[in-house]
Amino acid sequence: MLILARKNGDEIIIDSNIVIKIISASDGYVKIGITAPEEIEILRGEIYSKVKESTLKASEESRQKLQNISKLKLNKFKE
Repeated sequence: MLILARKNGDEIIIDSNIVIKIISASDGYVKIGITAPEEIEILRGEIYSKVKESTLKASEESRQKLQNISKLKLNKFKE
């Protein structure tokens, strides 16, 4: 982990196309602005965790449904 001390108005540049700008810092909070290409998804940590949890749950439900469907398959008999 890289830890940096920045002042209001300072920027951090990542991979030449992502800019993180310190907007303000006070009362234990930091406001930042992020500029990045549209194809880069930016999520707050707590939202990312919920999306990940939801995706894993949906994947498990889908897997269960596929298992249930496979039980319904008919076997063909050779004549």
